[in-house]
Amino acid sequence: MSGTSLDAVDMAVLDTDGETIAAFGPAGERKLDPGVRSLVQTATDDARVWAWGASEPVSFVPAARAVAEEHLEAARGFMAANGLSGADLDLVGFHGQTVWHEPPGRTRAEGRTVQLGDADLLARGLGLPVAYDFRTADVAAGGQGAPLAPVYHDAIRGYSGLPAPVAVLNLGGVGNITLCGSAGILTAFDTGPANGMIDLLVQARTDRRLDEDGALARAGRVDEAVLAAYLDHPYFWVRGAKSLDRYDFSLSRVDHLTLEDAAATLTAFAAATVALGVEACPERPSQIVACGGGRHNPVLLAAIRERAGVPVTSAEDQGWRGDSIEAEAFAYLAARTLRGLPISFPGTTGVPAPMTGGRIARP
Repeated sequence: MSGTSLDAVDMAVLDTDGETIAAFGPAGERKLDPGVRSLVQTATDDARVWAWGASEPVSFVPAARAVAEEHLEAARGFMAANGLSGADLDLVGFHGQTVWHEPPGRTRAEGRTVQLGDADLLARGLGLPVAYDFRTADVAAGGQGAPLAPVYHDAIRGYSGLPAPVAVLNLGGVGNITLCGSAGILTAFDTGPANGMIDLLVQARTDRRLDEDGALARAGRVDEAVLAAYLDHPYFWVRGAKSLDRYDFSLSRVDHLTLEDAAATLTAFAAATVALGVEACPERPSQIVACGGGRHNPVLLAAIRERAGVPVTSAEDQGWRGDSIEAEAFAYLAARTLRGLPISFPGTTGVPAPMTGGRIARP
């Protein structure tokens, strides 16, 4: 799994039948090669101006191959470091690198979502079947194509014995929340920008990639007018399944602010969208379990606690591996794909009925 932050390839081994979790194997990461990051960024930039009906940008091909080769090297190194061989694994889940996500209904009835990679290359290189292309079928059926991790969130909640209702909040480039309801119903949607806008701000104005420990936001002041303008967006008026691309909101509103005030305002924006997400849930969660990179930002977590009015714990407080949840989720979804089990649901992506997804590449 590699996320839109273009930071690393995350890997995790899971012993599962796609329904229950039997055990957790090793987990780790490989930082993304700068050359691969550059190719992916070019493909992402091209995707943002890709006209409907036009051929795919030519930059997609080299980026897809580079992503696959990076994942292959990451997997080989990870397996060697943990004493694993192909005989120890049945299947690999490969998310691919998202360069564009445009769900149906935003500007047109159909949507498109692009996760670059070459599953056939990965399958041949590892000598293992590879499950991939998890989102396309959902979008083609009128779903949002995201979030897909909710069914895993409920599985790990059950493994941990956490009583419902509980919310699992992933703070990646975009935030998404899963409500594991007391009646066993899953509700999920993207809350709004999480780390993505803050990261882009820091990268644009400094030589760093993120606001480490929320230091910039802590030193700044929230511009309430700018925050209100961000929140006055049609996305937050929509109820039910909905999803975002990390570029759906512009940094232009904070151009006039100091770096610290801009970071504080964007951090408050991320927290406020989570609070709106909690309000939109069909029942109030007893707690929020935060995972993803944003859980390392104490300023963001404190703002979420204050604005949402719900206890917030981190994945590690529950005995989970917070940096590996997404990788574990796609291992779990790979098992479900292989077994023909649903991976998206009306309450999570808005599809009419629970549906399968993903494809299998074989060596």
